[in-house]
Amino acid sequence: MNHTVQTFFTPAGTDRPPNYEMLKEEHEVATLGAPHNPAPPTSTVIHIRSETSVPDHVIWSLFNILLMNSCCLGFTALTYSVKSRDRKMVGDLTGAQAYASTAKCLNIWALILGIIMTILLIIIPILILQAYQ
Repeated sequence: MNHTVQTFFTPAGTDRPPNYEMLKEEHEVATLGAPHNPAPPTSTVIHIRSETSVPDHVIWSLFNILLMNSCCLGFTALTYSVKSRDRKMVGDLTGAQAYASTAKCLNIWALILGIIMTILLIIIPILILQAYQ
């Protein structure tokens, strides 16, 4: 039978035995050996460029779809807004700006037509009621 006796030395100047972390580190050094690459660790720098913010007008398009979807302009604006967001995620800022500009124009027209239709839906019944009185 092979019996190995291991003696541990207490750190100099202390009367208490070594703690678990010290024993574990000594065991790893004894088992694995000293590090093979004594060079200092290298670091990697990731440069995140600041992009100009391209608004995609998705919320405005959803508002136009839900409340004033005249001539399906709100749905078309939402389609261009989503395309703008996709282009922005890919990194194509020029394409995102083009789609966002189209979505903005469609949203403006949807809003104007929705307001005109709402006003007409209020005024026409009032005029009809006044004509019959």
